[in-house]
Amino acid sequence: MNTKYINLIDQTYYFPQEEFQVEDGDLQFHGIDLMELVREYGAPLKFTYLPKISENINRAKKWFAEAIEKHNYQGSYNYCYCTKSSHFEHVLNEALKNDIHIETSAAVDINIVESLKKSGKITDDTYVICNGFKRDLYISNIARLINNGHKNCIPIIDNYEEIDLLSEAIDDKFQIGIRIASEEEPKFEFYTSRLGIGYKNIVPFFNKQIKDNDQVELKMLHFFINTGIRDTAYYWNELLKCLKVYISLKKICPTLDSLNIGGGFPVKNSLHFEYDYEYMVDEIVNQIKLACEDAEVDVPNIFTEFGSFTVGESGGAIYEILYQKQQNDREKWNMINSSFITTLPDTWAISKKFVMLAVNRWNDEYERVLLGGLTCDSDDYYNSEQNTNAIYLPKYKKEKPLYIGFFNTGAYQDTIGGFGGLQHCLIPQPKQILITKNKKGEIKTSLFSEQQEPKDFLKILGYK
Repeated sequence: MNTKYINLIDQTYYFPQEEFQVEDGDLQFHGIDLMELVREYGAPLKFTYLPKISENINRAKKWFAEAIEKHNYQGSYNYCYCTKSSHFEHVLNEALKNDIHIETSAAVDINIVESLKKSGKITDDTYVICNGFKRDLYISNIARLINNGHKNCIPIIDNYEEIDLLSEAIDDKFQIGIRIASEEEPKFEFYTSRLGIGYKNIVPFFNKQIKDNDQVELKMLHFFINTGIRDTAYYWNELLKCLKVYISLKKICPTLDSLNIGGGFPVKNSLHFEYDYEYMVDEIVNQIKLACEDAEVDVPNIFTEFGSFTVGESGGAIYEILYQKQQNDREKWNMINSSFITTLPDTWAISKKFVMLAVNRWNDEYERVLLGGLTCDSDDYYNSEQNTNAIYLPKYKKEKPLYIGFFNTGAYQDTIGGFGGLQHCLIPQPKQILITKNKKGEIKTSLFSEQQEPKDFLKILGYK
């Protein structure tokens, strides 16, 4: 009778998978012995597997290179990393090994760019695409970067006032982009994005504020879909609407030569995950070329802004099951030694699912459970693994510690959770581990930050 946890996973999913294998009853992630991590550093812990960042960047660059060659596309491709997904230096250092560019969203991002330039990680040839709603500090930081010689800094105009604000702060001529305020999917609570300028208003805006402005040169049209790049009628319809705007602008603005298709690729959130990245890239390149050929205008250089896709699949978190509470005749609560609200806030805020698996005891029998966090908040729980509508884990046994892992958590969770600051119910931030590979392919780990201590909280709160 197949009652072991490994039997359940094998029967439910195609397993093992590229990043997951099991050896002697313990889970391996990209060849990393997760139980060895636990033995060395303890749990809870969060880790970042840095090589996955470079791997995903180069996967995307390969897909676009192949599509461009296949369709004889005459424009270039430029990969941008959205810093807001993870601002950590080790993430940027890894990403920038791969000849990429940067997309920013707020004022302090420019300070990070300047630090990276000073250390030689970014050059004047690196595009810095400045998105977001811009006011005083962001405007002045962008202007300082451009005035200091970074001509490949392109502010993306989000509203009608930003050109005037930038013109006052920037000494010489500068390039800009315009963000399209795309229409949202019907299920959204609003019809049009709050960011950017409406489709119908972009050409009149160009004619009024840019066409005769000798200081400003329009280089880029920015198109962003909140739900990301997906094979849906909604996405393709919005892309075609964007291309109509690009074509209309291109015919009256020869300097326009770039199209930024913001909105990223999805990140694997289940062992059932399927997404044909190569098909989507191929079809995007094909649709852009066909639309431009039909209108007899030059195709644009393509920019993409991948944040979660770049860094998401590099991250993970490991917890220990502290205790099991039998609350009624059907529900068993496995209590983790941390909090979902503080360490994986998207599970609480937007009911996001991550890949969740037992780290050890795969050869033990399994049971159905609920997962609860340590805070006294009733929302501090994780209720189901996507596609199975339940959580199954090896049976809780006090004398046999059980560890569980959440994977592909590398985007947003630390910044949304307030890394290094106050945590809900003052649950400590876990240890952070960095994982790399040397030239021989050997796994190397290092401690990035210790778990928070009571004195850290007291200092923030003003206690002596």
